[in-house]
Amino acid sequence: MYVVAFINGVDTHDQAIMHSLNVAASTAIGVLACVIALLLPYPRLACRELKQNCGRLAENVSERLDLYVKAFCAEDNALALSYISQAKPLTIAGAKLLSSIKRYQESVKWERLPLKFLRNSNLNLGERLQELEIPLRGMEMALSTTSSFPIRMLEAETKQVLAQQEEHVSLTLKQIKNCLPRDSSTVSESNADKIIESLQTLHATTPTNHEDLPTFFFLFCMKLLHCRSLAKPITSIHQKDSSTPCEKNGFFKSTWMSNWSTSVNRKRLKPAFKCSLSLGLAVLFGLIYNKNYSCWSGLLVAISIAAAREATSFKAANVRAQGTVLGTVYGVFGCFVFERYLPLRFISLLPWFVVTSFLRRSQMYGQAGGISAVIGALLLLGRKDFGLPSEFAIARIVETFIGLSSSIMVDLILQPTRSSSLAKVQLSKCFGTLSACIGSMSLAANNRTILLEKQRRLKLDVSELGKFIGEAEVEPNFWFLPFNSACYCTLLGSLSKVVDLLLFSADAVGLLEQESQKLGASWKESVNKLNGDVELFKGMAGSLVECFEDVTLLKSLTFLEKQLENKNISYDLELGKSSSLNIFKASGLKDDKIDSIVNSYLQHSKEIADKFQAADHEGGRELKSQVVLCLSALGFCMSNLIKETREIEKGIIELLQWENPLKHINLDEISCKTQSLYN
Repeated sequence: MYVVAFINGVDTHDQAIMHSLNVAASTAIGVLACVIALLLPYPRLACRELKQNCGRLAENVSERLDLYVKAFCAEDNALALSYISQAKPLTIAGAKLLSSIKRYQESVKWERLPLKFLRNSNLNLGERLQELEIPLRGMEMALSTTSSFPIRMLEAETKQVLAQQEEHVSLTLKQIKNCLPRDSSTVSESNADKIIESLQTLHATTPTNHEDLPTFFFLFCMKLLHCRSLAKPITSIHQKDSSTPCEKNGFFKSTWMSNWSTSVNRKRLKPAFKCSLSLGLAVLFGLIYNKNYSCWSGLLVAISIAAAREATSFKAANVRAQGTVLGTVYGVFGCFVFERYLPLRFISLLPWFVVTSFLRRSQMYGQAGGISAVIGALLLLGRKDFGLPSEFAIARIVETFIGLSSSIMVDLILQPTRSSSLAKVQLSKCFGTLSACIGSMSLAANNRTILLEKQRRLKLDVSELGKFIGEAEVEPNFWFLPFNSACYCTLLGSLSKVVDLLLFSADAVGLLEQESQKLGASWKESVNKLNGDVELFKGMAGSLVECFEDVTLLKSLTFLEKQLENKNISYDLELGKSSSLNIFKASGLKDDKIDSIVNSYLQHSKEIADKFQAADHEGGRELKSQVVLCLSALGFCMSNLIKETREIEKGIIELLQWENPLKHINLDEISCKTQSLYN
């Protein structure tokens, strides 16, 4: 409104109030139209969409569980692979449904439902279903690592096990639907106990080698799924801690004390300054080019302002520019065909709405491109007595490019760091957090809370890495080295698996701690040998992860060698050979060392499980089965953590080779050089 008043000058002084009222009335009509479109032909409120998506996700989870159970009990490898393949599309669909649920869950907060019980029924559904997703990922992981089917320990009981698992599937489906507000069915404790008892026959024996671990881990995940489908939503540690000041000091005091120190800081001022500068430059350059149409350059910047980092501004600018041009061309065409009939111009918008609905869902344009295309056509076809459409179209396209160019220029000046550089730094940060997670693994008392806390930090770091990778993929290279998207995505996938494995490890340690309380002081004596095996695992995986943290921060190997030469530092290659990195140098030695640690762990696990069964109290056999299940799950997690660490090693070597194509990559030598330089 200010720019329009400036353009018209003295003529708008007498009509300033009416002009503002007209804009406000037009905005109100637009809001009313949006509400009507939301309610017709049927209400599409967030609570309704949330309930429907939760129902779809519940069915999705039950179908995947059914397929995983069938694959677990398959008679041959081909049949098992067929079931696993059928479950993969459902996994992708489940992830999309879960993302949609989280998005609608935020919108439900704005819908004031009149009845209290309806408001409470929509709370924590996303978190509850997320808890059911994690064990399913573990089942898929267990099946993918199973060497052959049928499973050796199930050969004599396959039919009986299959019948029990089918019963468990139907029971779990009821439990999942019990999370929904429309379902009031409950699962009796007797049925729950019956399912748990039916599973105990499958893991009454102790695994003898690492090939049996996926079977026990699958059963552990099934038990975890069964327990979480009955349990209440878990409140995170962060939420509990953050709510404490509000409970003690009151809302106003806690908000004042927490926000006063951060109300004015660099993180808040920088986005505000960037938006103001972008908008001001866009309007200024727009006025210089064409005073009559200068408001369009500033309007485009204003509607695309975001407080978060916009490292994808190049992509956003590209899709907005293309969408604007497409919509403008269509608008000019509509004005030419229906030059004399204004109502027919609006009718010609209907097919364009259909086209843009596909553009909004396309990978090339996305939501920004689709909306720009709609606005471009609407502004032209809705015009009347504003001059030639072609003249307005050309002026608006130019003003659009002026606004986008101003926004990109300011973004480059204030945020010059490339997303590829941020991804590299974040990758090293992930390895630092992962090293802390591996270092915190232990069977000591109250260790689950520590491991969960560090696992949450790693999950946040990996999620941030995924955002930077997505931004770097659409970032133009210019004169920089192209971003190795495939390598980073492979590393991201391995790190995501590691996050899940650490979570399962924490669950196994927590359940094991609960069961160990029944033994009392004798548990501490028995667990020392297991802790020795865990320390060997931590030494193998942890030392290599520390190496990853150092080498990923290197600008280049040439730069490293120059620094060593300038500082006259000599490195000792034997230092690296004496470390645990030499475990990973020869493939045969790798497998032998890993197998020896796993076999030692399984032997000590068997000794502890036998002590549980021999304990002088009721339920010794059931207690042993629970301990065997937890210890086997922890062994599976440690074994696969080492395997994923080796996969990460391959990715790091590929990444270093990509950045240094003329160099021979030797992680031992590079690690020794970095240690000599920075230590």
